[in-house]
Amino acid sequence: MKTCQSFYIGGAWTEPAAGATVMEVLNPATEQVSGTVALGGPEDVQRAVAAAHAAFDGLSRTSLNERLELLAAVCALFEKRMDEVADAITEEMGAPLAALSKPAQAFMGLAHFKTALEAAREYPFERTRGTTRILREPVGVCAMITPWNWPINQIACKVAPALATGCTMVLKPSEFAPYSAWIFAEILHEAGVPAGVFNMFYGDGAVVGPVLASHPLVDMVSLTGSTRAGASVSHNAADSIKRVSLELGGKSANIICESADLTKAVTHGVRSMMSNTGQSCNAPSRMYVPASRLDEAEKIAAQVCARLVVGDPRGDRTGVGPIANQRQYERVQRLIQAGIEEGASLLCGGPGRPEGLERGFYAKPTVFSRATDTMTIMREEIFGPVLTIRPYEDIEEAIRSANDSLYGLSGYVYAGTVDEARAVAKRLRTGMVHLNGASIDLAAPFGGYKQSGIGREWGEVGFEEFLETKSVYGSEPAA
Repeated sequence: MKTCQSFYIGGAWTEPAAGATVMEVLNPATEQVSGTVALGGPEDVQRAVAAAHAAFDGLSRTSLNERLELLAAVCALFEKRMDEVADAITEEMGAPLAALSKPAQAFMGLAHFKTALEAAREYPFERTRGTTRILREPVGVCAMITPWNWPINQIACKVAPALATGCTMVLKPSEFAPYSAWIFAEILHEAGVPAGVFNMFYGDGAVVGPVLASHPLVDMVSLTGSTRAGASVSHNAADSIKRVSLELGGKSANIICESADLTKAVTHGVRSMMSNTGQSCNAPSRMYVPASRLDEAEKIAAQVCARLVVGDPRGDRTGVGPIANQRQYERVQRLIQAGIEEGASLLCGGPGRPEGLERGFYAKPTVFSRATDTMTIMREEIFGPVLTIRPYEDIEEAIRSANDSLYGLSGYVYAGTVDEARAVAKRLRTGMVHLNGASIDLAAPFGGYKQSGIGREWGEVGFEEFLETKSVYGSEPAA
């Protein structure tokens, strides 16, 4: 049993304010209680923000070298505790340990700090233009609200650039994934991050999110979560005119062109969709295939889906674990049923648990086909192991349908040549596009169009969210 009933505020673990409630944390693979987490309230927000505000003046005046040393220390300690972080992620949200938690989930936390370290070394925090010096200065106190699906990834991609640029922070991680965040706070403490620079408390987002977003001493809010949560943060931040950075939902299209290697493209599309049990905002959930090759694509997709190993996330062969929590499991089940009722063709999977799994929030990897643009499974973000295939007559129809979405986070294109794939990518209204199976680039901007968010994370561009710009006129001698 793990106990997360203290908050890290002002450089020390402290007890929550009076009135905090305690929530049980369930292991999604067993539905058994694995620990408890305290849920703070407005008073805890006030303490954490006050600590960050008090620490900002000192941190903002540190040298770049001092901040680089801090980032390097965090990297070294994170690497030592990588196995612990991976184990915590598996226990709290069910990611398969061997296939995902260590090589991807935990690894991404370290990778973001290493990327920020390299970017900070080269970043132009000061430059001159004629007699003017242009300064990039830390925005101030940053409130960070992170989700449960990639818990350490989302924490690190916010904290690393904030620390590199000289901002102080208040983190509210997901109460559904508290264990990895606790280890993360321990790492920052041991690395020597000054008291008050990083603060963390747990809480219900609906209760403490508006308090954080509206707080007059918070200069910037960075949230990764649902579109609904992003709208709430924006509304609450509006009166104080603070900066808001949002990484929200997605319903990413995967266009497979006529010229593509169909077996390779469909196989990659199915596996990518089912990775992390479909709980990734940039998952390729809408697959577009030429109508003339639909029967072939369906056969490939069903075969790939049938080969997926679903089960105990600590099993060596497991590729797909459970849904992270009961609330999300129930939503996925409702949307699978909606796909059936609205007339989509069910190729594999369906409602309920996979055969032989009587406990745990396990969903069957599911593939629908012959969908239309009006179906719920084509419109809503399911956030589970559910892929929908839609046939198209020509590439214009595919592009038009792909862009017919409230979301615009990511996109995928498979074609016979990179030039052809690039031509399609330019017409997609999304913040990112993967060509012919290309993986992510940690140094490239991550973020989307439309209701998928505002701003960008990752790499050098991710620094921009945490910096203000100051022009100092007459700073340089005239030529």
